[in-house]
Amino acid sequence: MLENLLYITWNPDPEIFRIGSVAVRWYGVLFALGFVFGYLILQRMFRKEGVPLKVLDSLTTYMIIGTLVGARLGHCLFYEPDYYLTHPLKIFAVWEGGLASHGAGIGIIVTLIIFSIVKKRPFLWVIDRIVIIVALAGFLIRMGNLMNSEIFGNTTTIPWGFIFVRASNPTEAVDPRHPTQIYEALSYLLIFFYLRWYYYRKNGTPEPGYIFGMFLILVFGIRFFIEFIKEPQVGFEATMTLNMGQWLSIPFVLAGIYFVIRSKQAGVTGSRYQGRGSK
Repeated sequence: MLENLLYITWNPDPEIFRIGSVAVRWYGVLFALGFVFGYLILQRMFRKEGVPLKVLDSLTTYMIIGTLVGARLGHCLFYEPDYYLTHPLKIFAVWEGGLASHGAGIGIIVTLIIFSIVKKRPFLWVIDRIVIIVALAGFLIRMGNLMNSEIFGNTTTIPWGFIFVRASNPTEAVDPRHPTQIYEALSYLLIFFYLRWYYYRKNGTPEPGYIFGMFLILVFGIRFFIEFIKEPQVGFEATMTLNMGQWLSIPFVLAGIYFVIRSKQAGVTGSRYQGRGSK
């Protein structure tokens, strides 16, 4: 019992309040705030570049659909395919939990490709701006995971280890663990500040693909290393040298390196894109 005094006992209620059978949870609020803050930040960026705000309204709709569909399908197909392929209707049961950030990333990329075609906007112009607010959304989502007492790390003896009293598995609620949600959240917040600073340093005209590439390298590179101290999310990961999150991170990092190199080559020749002109 005395040993527990050396660590942080984490026992918040994941519900903020409940009205009848409807519960408002911290995770849902923080998830939604990602879209709210993202809209406000992009609004300022679009005004700076002279882009009509109706473009932002349409982009927001695409983003919501891509994020939710991609995150859900990513969890179902990457982490528990056997269960969901035999119970396909359960894919729609999002209230039962199960969202994957890698799936969200794929969903966002696909919907932004569609958006760029439909709205006749350069894909890199769109995604270089979107990933800035995605990094901020990642910070908020991981804080939501913290409030849910989920996606934590291995047992540890560090003094800032968390004892997750409300862990879904009672055997995991005894020993202090790495608060990997906080590690990731703070990393994503720093990435957000860096990407936003770079955008304004370039006066709203960064090299095409540079911000996107750095986002991929930093977010998924950090994710790759933090996974080493995370508890397996699903049973089959316990026998893997690298877990599913790490395998899925590798192609994102490689893609990021490609876009950074490509952007610098374009920068040498003076190539820049502009958001002005199309409607």
